[in-house]
Amino acid sequence: MEAGPFLPWLDEVRVAIRGEGETDVACGTCTACCSSSQFVHVEPDEVDALAHIPKALRFPAPGLPKGHVLLGYDERGRCPMLTDAGCSIYEHRPRTCRTYDCRVFEAAGLEADKPLIAERARQWRFDHPTPADEAAHESIRRAAAELDPALSATERAVRAVSGR
Repeated sequence: MEAGPFLPWLDEVRVAIRGEGETDVACGTCTACCSSSQFVHVEPDEVDALAHIPKALRFPAPGLPKGHVLLGYDERGRCPMLTDAGCSIYEHRPRTCRTYDCRVFEAAGLEADKPLIAERARQWRFDHPTPADEAAHESIRRAAAELDPALSATERAVRAVSGR
């Protein structure tokens, strides 16, 4: 699947990682991230998202200040807001969902921790229209390879892409 030119994507995802914007992932009908037994962190300032997530589905986020909550998943590993028609709160989804981008795994040359996400991430292919795109992509892959392998693939991919 076409992931687009590397450098514009990298700029966009770094803005999202800093919490200053969203990513524009061509998910189509893919719900891998919504179906992979992942907790969704919702911060206290996300008033709109919180208004659309039933209180019974939220629980305090361990180790974070009061007001930070997690949205769990059902017995099938699916987000409880996911229906057969897609995300039931898509226009009001939490920031975590708005900034999640499985292309970080392909960018970093890493296999995702979750099988459904790994399958989807393996399909992405970035364009390298300039030598700078190719150099930046290779730099991200090198950075990911140098990170502590004890970290999760997600943490390594995000750190490599963000430059942390």
